[in-house]
Order: sequence, then C-alpha cells, then structure tokens
Amino acid sequence: MANGNANEQTPTMALPQISVDTSSVQSDENARILQQTPISTQSPSLLSTPNFPGRDRSLSGSTAHSDTPLLRTPESPTKDSPTSTCRMTLEQREDALRPDNGFEKDFVVKENKFAFSPGQLNKLLNPKSLAAYSALGGLRGIERGLRTNVETGLSVDENVLDGTVTFEDASAYAGKSFESPPPLVTDARDVTVASGESFTDRIRIFSNNALPEKKATPLWKLMWMAYKDKILILLTVAAVISLALGLYEVFGVDHPEGSPPPIDYVEGLAICIAIIIVVLVGSLNDYQKERAFVKLNAKKEDRTINVIRSGKSHIIGVHELLAGDVVHLEPGDLVPADGIFITGHNVKCDESSATGESDALKKTPGDHVMRMLAEGHTELKHMDPFIISGSKVLEGVGTYLVTSVGVYSSFGKIMMAMRVEMQPTPLQVKLNGLAGAIAKLGSTAAILLFFILLFRFAAGLSDSTLSSPQQASQFVDILIVSVTIIVVAVPEGLPLAVTLALAFASTRMAKMNNLVRILKSCETMGNATTICSDKTGTLTQNVMTVVAGTFFGDKTFDDKNNNANEMRLAAFANDLSNDQKRSLIDAITTNSTAFESDDHVFVGSKTETALLSFARSLGMGPLSEERSNATITQLIPFDSRRKCMGAVQRLPNGTYRLNVKGASEILLGHCTSLCSSTGVRSMTYEDRETLETLIDQYAKQSLRTIALITKDFEQWPPAGCADENDPSQADFDAVLKEMTFTGIVGIQDPLRPGVPEAVQKCHMAGVSCRMVTGDNVVTARAIATDCGIYTDGIVMEGPVFRTLSDAQMAETLPRLQVLARSSPEDKRILVTKLRELGEVVAVTGDGTNDGPALKVADIGFSMGISGTEVAKEASAIILMDDNFTSILTALMWGRAVNDAVRKFLQFQITVNITAVIIASVSALASSDMRPVLTAVQLLWINLIMDSLAALALASDPPTEEILDRKPLKRSAPLISITMWKQVIGQAILQLIITFVMYYGAPAWLGIPSDGLEIRSLVFATYVNLQISNMLNNRRLDNKFNVFQGVFKNYFFIVVFLAMIGCQVMIMYVGGRAFSIQRITGRDWGISIGIGLLSLPFGVLIRLFPDWLFEKIARVVGKPVVLVYRPLHRWSGKMGRKIKGLRRKSTESEKVEEVAEEESRIEEERMRGDVEKGRA
Repeated sequence: MANGNANEQTPTMALPQISVDTSSVQSDENARILQQTPISTQSPSLLSTPNFPGRDRSLSGSTAHSDTPLLRTPESPTKDSPTSTCRMTLEQREDALRPDNGFEKDFVVKENKFAFSPGQLNKLLNPKSLAAYSALGGLRGIERGLRTNVETGLSVDENVLDGTVTFEDASAYAGKSFESPPPLVTDARDVTVASGESFTDRIRIFSNNALPEKKATPLWKLMWMAYKDKILILLTVAAVISLALGLYEVFGVDHPEGSPPPIDYVEGLAICIAIIIVVLVGSLNDYQKERAFVKLNAKKEDRTINVIRSGKSHIIGVHELLAGDVVHLEPGDLVPADGIFITGHNVKCDESSATGESDALKKTPGDHVMRMLAEGHTELKHMDPFIISGSKVLEGVGTYLVTSVGVYSSFGKIMMAMRVEMQPTPLQVKLNGLAGAIAKLGSTAAILLFFILLFRFAAGLSDSTLSSPQQASQFVDILIVSVTIIVVAVPEGLPLAVTLALAFASTRMAKMNNLVRILKSCETMGNATTICSDKTGTLTQNVMTVVAGTFFGDKTFDDKNNNANEMRLAAFANDLSNDQKRSLIDAITTNSTAFESDDHVFVGSKTETALLSFARSLGMGPLSEERSNATITQLIPFDSRRKCMGAVQRLPNGTYRLNVKGASEILLGHCTSLCSSTGVRSMTYEDRETLETLIDQYAKQSLRTIALITKDFEQWPPAGCADENDPSQADFDAVLKEMTFTGIVGIQDPLRPGVPEAVQKCHMAGVSCRMVTGDNVVTARAIATDCGIYTDGIVMEGPVFRTLSDAQMAETLPRLQVLARSSPEDKRILVTKLRELGEVVAVTGDGTNDGPALKVADIGFSMGISGTEVAKEASAIILMDDNFTSILTALMWGRAVNDAVRKFLQFQITVNITAVIIASVSALASSDMRPVLTAVQLLWINLIMDSLAALALASDPPTEEILDRKPLKRSAPLISITMWKQVIGQAILQLIITFVMYYGAPAWLGIPSDGLEIRSLVFATYVNLQISNMLNNRRLDNKFNVFQGVFKNYFFIVVFLAMIGCQVMIMYVGGRAFSIQRITGRDWGISIGIGLLSLPFGVLIRLFPDWLFEKIARVVGKPVVLVYRPLHRWSGKMGRKIKGLRRKSTESEKVEEVAEEESRIEEERMRGDVEKGRA
C-alpha cells in the first residue's frame, strides 16, 4: 500500500493482506504524512475534507495524484488501550449480530466484496446497539468494511471493486480509532470500461436509496372491485335469468313455420353489455387516477442532498445515495439514510418520528464513542453516534457515514410497512353521506314499485293466457326494471367526480409549480379566508445582494441610490487597508454554512451567499482555501431566538476571536464598543443613536440589515463560560456580551414580479393577506406596503404579539396585517388563533421551526427551493418556485375542484329525480307494467350521468372570474339555494316534457300510442335534455353565459361530442337491444328542438328570485323531510341488525372451528397414547 514512511508508525496490529491493483496510487517512498488538525478544533467546513495543499487537497486517496500522500491523524494517547471489541468474546459478538426473525435473508449475500452484509449493518439500529457497533469495529471498522473514507467519501470513479475485505479485517480496525486505514481502490481497467455506470458492486450488495415503486392496482383488479357492487351483481343475476329465458324461447320452444325468429334474449344480453361498459368506464377512470398519483408521489419524494465524494461536495438526488457515502448534516435536514456520526459541532436530532423519543438527542462522534467504550462507559444516552433515517437535524453541523439505505434503512422499513390506501377527503365523505341519502329514497321507490307490480302480476296470473316461460319472463322484467331504478338512483358517480376533479387539479397544479402532497388540501384551499405569508423568497425574489454598508465607523458605500456623493462598492474596497479587508473576510467566511461549487457559485442560504459575494469583492480567494487557512474552534449555528450565529477562530498569535453575525438591532444591543479606523473605542450614546438611525434608514429602503460584531479572548472557552454539557465548548449566551461593533450591511431582496397584482386579486376574492417576517418593523412595513398587503391595518412585533390576552387577540387579529420580528412560535400562535376565530388559514413556511405552524394550518405551503425537509414534510402543498403568485393558483384550482363537484351534483340530482319518477309512474300506469324507459335505456342514462358527465364537468379549469366571489364558510351546505332552484326547475321541465310527449304526442303526430316510435322519440328527447342540461350546469350562479371558456376545455368538448355520437349510434343501430326503432327526420327535429329547451328554460330559472324559491321550498319540501327522517332511522336500524346477525354468525362459525380443532387434537393425543401403550 502507498503508505510511504507511515509504515514505521503503524500500530503493532498487522494490516490485512488484500489483493488489489494499487498501481494507480503508488506514491514515493519519501512521501510525507500530513498532520490533521485535531477533531475538536476543526472547522466544520473541513470535517469532511483532508488538509491537502493545492488541487489535490480535495481528492480521495484513490483518485489523488501519485505524489499525494494518504491522510493520517495524530497518534492517540489511548490507541494502545484495549477496545471494547477486543474485550468482546466470540459468543458476545455473534449475539450482537444475530439475525432477527424474518430478516435472515439480509445476512446472506453472494460474492460480497465488502466485510459486512446489509443485515449486519442493520443491527446497529432498531434498537440502537453499542454492542453491534463495537462488534463491527466502530467507525473505523465500518469505514474499512464499506471500503470508503470518512474524510473524502466514496471515489467518483468507483465501479467494480477488486479484491475483498473480510469481517475480521474490518473489525480489527477498531484498534485504530484515530487512523484512517489505507483505501481500497477500484480496478482502473473497469473504470475505463464502465461506460457511465458507477458503483456496480456497492449497489448490488447494499442497493440504492430508492424504495421499490408502489405498484398501481392492476386494471383487472379495479374492474373486479367495481363489479363487486351488490346492486350490479343483483342486476347481473336478473340479466342472466332474462338471457336464459330468452334463449329458451329461441331454442326450447317450437315456432310456427314462417314466423320471425324470436329475439327475446337481446334485452338480457344488452343489460350484460351495459354492465360491462359501466364497469370498464369506472375502472379505467380509477386506473388513470392511480397512475397519475404514482407519478405525483415520485416527484414528491425526490429531493437533493449534499455528499462528499473524492473529497469534494456534490449535490445528488436522494435516491442516488449509497452505503459508504459521507453526508453533510445541517439544521432542518431530514436524514435520508441510517449511519454513524463522524464529527461535527453540537449536532442534535429529533428522532420522535422514528423512535418516539421526544427529546433532542445530541450526537457523539463515532471515534469518541469507541474511546469511551474502551474506558468502560456503557450509557447510550451520553454516547450516541447513531444517525437514524427519517429523523430531523434540529441544530449543529457535521458529517456522517451512511451504513444502510433504501429498504434496509429504518425509514425505508417503516415506509414499506406503512404503505396504505389513500384516505377519502372530507368532501368525499360528505358526498358519500349525500349519496347514501339519495340512494335510500331511490331504493325505497324501487322497492315500492316492485311490490306494487308484483301484486298486480300475481293478481293477473289466473286470467293470463301467457305460457309459463312468458310469465317467468314477465316477472324477470319487473325485477330488472326495479333493480335498474336502484342503479339509477344510487349516485355512485359522486365520489368518482371528487376523485377525478382532485386528480385533474393535482396534475395541472404540478405543472403550475404547486406539488400537492395531501390531496384534501386542494378542496380546502378553495375555501381559504386568510393567507399568512413569509416575506423572503415568497413575496421577494430571494436573490440577495449587498447594496449598502457602513464599517469601521466612517467607511460607507451605497450601490442602491445613484447619488453622486455616495461611494460605490469598488471604491470602498480600495479604500480599506489590508488588515481591515482580512478581518471582514475572516468574519464572513468562517461564520457561514454556505459553500462554493466547482463552477464557483455559492450554494447556501441567500443571505450567506450575498455576504460571501461581498467578501469576494473585497479580495476573498477560493472559499475552500480561505477556510483551510483558518482554524475554527467552535461553531454556533443560527438560532431563531437569538437571531444570530457565530464562529470562534483561533488567531495566529494564539488568541481567539468570536465572530457573530445576525439581526442588526439585536446585536447592537450586545455591543459596548465600536471598531473604527483608528482602533477599538467605547461606544458612546451618540454612536449608538447614529447606528440606530442608519439601521432605520436602511429598513425604510426595504433593505435587510445584517450586523457583524466581534470579541477577542485569551483562551477558549473563557473562564467560567464553559458549557456544562461539553466543557470543551463555551456557553454562547455567557460570552455574547460586551461585544465590538464592526459594521452593518444592507441587503436588497426585490419583490417578485406579479406579487402586488396577486395580493390585489386575493383581496378581491375575499382572502386577506398577512405578512409574517423576521425583519424589523420599518423594513416589514415598507415591503408590505410595496406588496399591497399593508393598507391601514395593524403592524405588530412578535414579542408584543405573544403577550396579548385572548380578548386582545380577538380584537387585534381582524386588522393585523404585518407581524414583524416574529419567531416560529409567534407564527404558530397566529395561525391557531385565526382558526379559533373561524378562519380557514393557509400559511407558508421554509424553515425547520415553521413545522408546527404548517401542521396546525388548514393548508400548509412549503418552499420547494429554499424550504428545509422538515418544512416540506409538514406541508400539504409544495411551491416549486417559492412564489406567492403560485398560492393564488392553488386558490383558483381549489375553488375549481369544489365547483366541479357541485356542478356534477347539480346535474346528477336532476337525473336522479326525473329518471326514478318517470320509470316508476309510467310502469304503474301501463297495463303490461312496462315503463317508458326500459332497463337498458336507464343503464345508458346512468352511464351518461355517472361517468361521462363526471369526466366532462370535472375538467373545467378555473377562470379569473372564480376570484370575484367570497369564499364559502365551513358550515355552508353542499347544495346552495341557487343550485336547488336549478335542479327542481330542470326536473319539472323534463317531467312535463316526457309525460306530455308519451301520453299526448301520439295523437298530435298520428302515431300509435305505446308503440316503438313514441318510445324511441321519448328516449331520444330525454337523453337530449340531459346533454343540454350538462351545458346548463357549467354555471352555479345566476349568470347566463353557460358557454364561457367551453372552447378552451378540449376535454369537455371531446366528452360532449362522444355522448352525442353514442346517442346517434344507439338510435340507428340500437334496435332490439334498446327496445327502439330508427326515428324519422321529423322526429329528430322534435327531439333536438325540445332537448335544447333546457338552455332557455335555464335562463328563466336564473331570473326567478332565490329568496322566493327558498320560501316555496320550505313549504313544499316539508312533507319530503317528514317522510325521509323516519325512513332514514328505520333503514339504519335494519342495517345494524343485519350486521349484528352477520357478526354473530361469523363468531359462531369461529367457535365451531375452534371446537373442531380442539377435538381433532384430543383424538390425535389419545391415539398416540394408545400406540405407546401397545409398544
């Protein structure tokens, strides 16, 4: 191996002999071994990158130049002490890594070139096991066993690995807890032939971080689920009986010569075909819906993470993560895979979602844990190196080594076990209740009709001249008509309409930068009454640039205002001394979590990238080199309570400097001295007043102000300021006082285009907008005014807001427009109180601490670009472009979903009422008990109103006009007075037309009454009335233009034309199947003309006053209510009794089965005893 002189310092434990091709990494014998800064004093930016000089510092051992030596850490004073692994017996090690029941296959891997199987690595967690960690050799053993490097990560050139590592080889490295083992390199020949493929062996053994796709339900299964409806099965039985009797009439009865062949079987066959079509249409709709949601979920789960490969930071997709990767941890991250903590600063994780542990758990570096185990410590609480997938990083920064990914990770196993069916939305639940009520009324009418016709049929049997098969056929016809009325009465299309509308809206919204995570949020958003929006990145562009600043007392620049007397940034930089530039560059580069990509673009929060760009203009070199040259002792991550973050830098003279940046007015309060051009001096009252005025001036220009403050210490941590949990670190609150004010910058974040217009549209739609921001009052008011949010309402600061009483809250909230200097808890309180006042609240959030507010809101919007994983996980909808105008899109589509369902409901109930009444009345009035609309005709009408109309009416996209009305209240009924007026009016029209045509038209037109021609004409006219009424139902209000936007909705046009085409085809070729005949041109003109009457009559209905209709409905509808309520109670009781009997029957069957099993066991036992006695 390429160790050079390192062999002289190697511990006594012999290195395992591994056959690998090392020609590409042989180094000179005299290659020097670079010393690394101790872990406790490293910069977090260097936690994952060895301190190589120049270009090769960012390369791993396997890809570095041949002159580059391998990194080696300093000798540990405790390295020769026995580790816990050494003290473990073989039996203890086997017990720690014993497979769990059901997971034995994870421990068996063919041709494993790694030391461990996925199953052995899984033993680290579920539950956390220090014994397994020790048995695997600790961090260094796992590093060796996974053939990776905790400093430089995986090699980007890895493909097919050469050689193998045994379990003993890897676990032996527990004794080298502070030494990076020699790397195992890939075969160079395989690298050149890889043709773009990478990590072949690693993926083969450990998989990648993608879970297997949840397979959509097969079409055949959806068809079976649709067919299992009890009413369809009942109808099938009746149709089969009808078909059998018809076939008997054809083949089982002698017919006179010359008579036309009977085709009585056609009706039964037609009903079977109609059932097949209904099942196919419903199942195909469901199939399309499931496929759409599978695509949406795939997009939802995709995100990026920051890993180290070949010593450089890389942004990769979360599904590309592999075992052996080194991953960066930052506040707000959702941990993507299981692993072991390498090193970092004050990393704490929330593992409540994975383990149920509610406390924040501080992580201990893996090497430190092995040292503590060697010293005899056994308490997991104080030495937890385990990073669990699905947990959330609350604070701190660091790196960890991935051990389990995908289905092998804790989160992956939970997700695989939790794959459940999608729950119905609130609107679907409401509609299911309404559908049940309609079905009960329709079923009651059908049952009454059946028994009345049955009694008439039984009474006429004595005088009947029909043969027995004909009488049986007549009875089956009565049964079929009754069952068909139930089919028509049951509005199974209602839930389908909701599903279609939501699926259609979700797909369209995804194309318009709204990724819907929780389906019900679509319909909820349509009724939102208030929006609480963040400022940065949502209302503004989140493209931060430092445009003004004041440093060292009197040195200023201004790039925002084009005043001739203002110094520009370039001149300002030239005016600073080299020491002043260096102090500013160090203060910015060391105290930042952003990093520089290969193409020299800064990646991180917008504020930090703006400050780094400012530092570059001052002469900053490559960010990685700047950080390499600085020695960081402690990092203090950003805290929303303090509104600042800090870093401690060890200076060349041996002293320590605390650099802090954050909210200017807050940090100014911690300062007692001022850094000027001549040195540090005490801050006077005039100095403080001048700075406060400057902050106010910047804020009035909508600039975000960030202050830089410092303080030097002789030692770190200072005496009396050590953190009680970690004596090597200082308590930040104890040292954040008597600071020196260095300077202040003003950062500009311009408004997004279209935001003022979007806010204005929200106001017109009855939705109030509030801005919740961490900026000071002046800046917040200025930006809110530019947006149009602030008019003459209340602007309040978070600290004042949270002290209000409930009564003061109720008085203040209706006029509150801006909440400045707010904390995440203030946002949560605001959302909670608004909901208590009856508001439907939508809220935006991008930070980890926004999670509670996003959860308690009715609709939570997270930011797709700047949002943390915690925020995305807590949200219902993700704004892929972080833009406020996309919230307006969600509002419009939410209203469109609700409108689509109401349009379909208006259409459905009209057909329900008319079809049931027409079939029932005409059957009762007919001498041969035949309804004017046959069973097959009713099934076609049912297909129109349940499936095709749902497809057409659910596809109407929103228009700008949809924002011209106020949102509906939570308690608003599904069917408004205006909708009932349209339903009842159209039903009356259709009933009058149908009965007048059926009973009066034969005399006027000179055609036989109750013949095929009049029945065909009535059928055609009735269907044309429904098709015209579908156009009528495109509006829910009293406006006349029902064609608005119809030519932009191609989907509606296609379905509409398909319905017309199918009806024409039925009229020409339906014949016996539909019990009709071809109609003449005159009849076509009559049916189309009368069918179109639905449109002008709809105008007359809209002209009828709503208040007058409501009064009439209360009087006329009272008898219906009086009949329905007892019917509802009776049917409910009957249903419960039937379920109780079924449950008792099932329980008795189980008891019988248990008794039989016990009897069988007893017989076998007795038989065995007898056999033993014989022996």
